[in-house]
Amino acid sequence: MLVTIGIQNVAREVRIETDETEEALSAAITKAVTSGEPLVIASTKGHKTFVPAAAIAFVEIGQNDKRSVGFAQL
Repeated sequence: MLVTIGIQNVAREVRIETDETEEALSAAITKAVTSGEPLVIASTKGHKTFVPAAAIAFVEIGQNDKRSVGFAQL
């Protein structure tokens, strides 16, 4: 899954590639926003990203884009 997080007063979004399911991510985001605890997401490379719940502007969850390589016709 590709998770894009918008942070208040920051021009760039944070993008994290994770192996977590959409349901697990939705539950973690809802818990963080309602309880005020930081949102913690583990990336596919083993890094953890902490985002303060009060600073979250938006969260977008989507599938990873498959990039094509080469000059094949579509």
